Amino acid sequence: MSFPHDILTLAARDARGIAIDAVAACKSGHLGLPLGCADLGAVLFGSALRYNPKEPRWLNRDRFVLSAGHGSLFLYAWLHLSGYDLPLAQIKKFRQLGSITPGHPEFGQTPGVECTTGPLGQGVANAVGLAVSGKMSAGRFNTAEHRIFDHRIVCLAGDGCLQEGVASEACALAGHLQLDNLILIYDSNNVTLDAMALFTQSEDTMGRFKAYGWSVQEVDGQNMEEFLQVYDRAKSATGAPQLIVAKTLIGKGIPEVAGTSKAHGEAGVKFAEEARKALGLPEEKFFVAPAVQEFFARHAAELEAACAQWHVRFAAWREANGDLAAELETALSKNYPDLLECIPDYPAGAPDVATRKAGSDILQYVAQAMPLLVSGSADLHGSTLNYIQDGGDFDARNHSGRNIRFGIREHGMAGLLNGIAYDGIFQASGATFLVFSDYARGAIRLAALSHLPVVYIFTHDSVGVGEDGPTHQPVETLAALRAIPNLDVIRPADPAETAGAFAAAFDRKDGPTLLALSRQALPTLRQIPELAAREGTLRGAYIARCESSPLELIFLATGSELQLAMEAAEKLGSSVRVVSLPCFERFERQTEEYRDFVLPPDCLRRVSIEAGVSQPWYRYVGRRGVVIGIDRFGLSGPGTTVMKALGISVDALLQAGRTLLARP
Repeated sequence: MSFPHDILTLAARDARGIAIDAVAACKSGHLGLPLGCADLGAVLFGSALRYNPKEPRWLNRDRFVLSAGHGSLFLYAWLHLSGYDLPLAQIKKFRQLGSITPGHPEFGQTPGVECTTGPLGQGVANAVGLAVSGKMSAGRFNTAEHRIFDHRIVCLAGDGCLQEGVASEACALAGHLQLDNLILIYDSNNVTLDAMALFTQSEDTMGRFKAYGWSVQEVDGQNMEEFLQVYDRAKSATGAPQLIVAKTLIGKGIPEVAGTSKAHGEAGVKFAEEARKALGLPEEKFFVAPAVQEFFARHAAELEAACAQWHVRFAAWREANGDLAAELETALSKNYPDLLECIPDYPAGAPDVATRKAGSDILQYVAQAMPLLVSGSADLHGSTLNYIQDGGDFDARNHSGRNIRFGIREHGMAGLLNGIAYDGIFQASGATFLVFSDYARGAIRLAALSHLPVVYIFTHDSVGVGEDGPTHQPVETLAALRAIPNLDVIRPADPAETAGAFAAAFDRKDGPTLLALSRQALPTLRQIPELAAREGTLRGAYIARCESSPLELIFLATGSELQLAMEAAEKLGSSVRVVSLPCFERFERQTEEYRDFVLPPDCLRRVSIEAGVSQPWYRYVGRRGVVIGIDRFGLSGPGTTVMKALGISVDALLQAGRTLLARP
């Protein structure tokens, strides 16, 4: 079959018209990429990509990621033309409240959108994560008789994406892992938002990617036949991820701004009418030629037929591989067993243990219950202790490994974990020291925004780290993480709470969870019933010590400070309650009745203690309470010494408690 040049040229024209009309209608947006890359889109969605618009989440579809998410109209136009459930009426409401065409693509909002993108570089890291998931899926489920996973990950990125450090981290790892199911298309137009790219970059991008271990080709991004030839070579290549440097003209179709930084945004709108006429578009806005509609209807039917053939192959695979099929179905449905029941009680008489070590033990039971759980670390498995025993390493030779060595790439790690989670097959988790969550914050925020069930196992949770000093002692970190909407932050106090924390984290389906675990050994609080601590952690807070006489004072604590609160309460007497509050977010989701049961509104004498900044605790202690925290950076010295020097002690609790009890 000859290449349908004429009809795809017409489709590219109509895609450009849709972008111009949508930006003109809302008077904001980004025209440069949708216009400059329209020819690439015509080839991808009209010929090269494997997808089924009637089944957007088909398991063996090619995943297309628009890393340069500001060019969202590129994606919306091609999804519409391709037959996805994205009517023109929605594109006409581009960037308007309640539409499914937000300013930047959002996962779960628009059929066909694989990842939430916009912050530059994140989509590149997501694409690498999707490629890892694709390799894992093939390694886990393909058999000699049935190959059910052989899709590609295709990512479109621009200069801005490749300037971001997260993209460099992810691409370096992709080259090392030899992810030959990944094709990165670099929209190389020599323009960034403020000015021409030469003002900020002079590197040899092709040379850089070759050094990463990628195969690299360059092509005229406006020559559709040439681009398809290059794409096909990339698709058939093995042994390395593929970079296609597509030289394009940003804002093509609006001569007044094309090829300049003005083309990036909406500056070209003032020339919209002249541009539409020059493109050969009629006066009708949001016009799609009948011939283009007919072509994509036929193409969609062909794609649907190919998808149906795959389903026949999948049915045969399922019939022949019942155990694997059940495993895949469980992973997709997220219908895992009750994780708390899978985690045994910590043995009585066990010595004091760091919650990172308790977490390591617990992780092994969770990994048995969730065979598709994968665990990675940013070069810290020996410290974060989150290695799945007997799980093997995922690498270029072993795609069945369950442990990913991300190297010292915290941001890249978090972006890759998001990609794995977007794919929806494997349960993604990763680890580093808590203080380095700042390096990963951009991707953590997007996981929360996108409701991805990623689990972060972050250790060395406080100034209790000790001798490494203030550079490695998180002080403001927990407060900053708690400020991210839809991120559960859990800081358990002992093995029982750690069991509840892991169960809560890996059972959650609507967002990410961060576990803040201690480096130093902590006592197992046997005075708290194991079941109460586990289930109380699931609810975010619970009564760890109940008063035996009329309630006069409440101590609130998390993590390593719970032991201090328990000791201080014993010394102050029977009218003191201790509340463990390992997760603010889960507690706030409880009923008002339960929250008032744990923290009675009429008891206003409250003291909180946590080895971090005091700011988040005032919501719970109120204006009449006392917050014991650390509102400065830490110190270098033994952890217990540093804690006392910074006022995190039983004595501080006793002084605050007695002061409040003395008040009328």
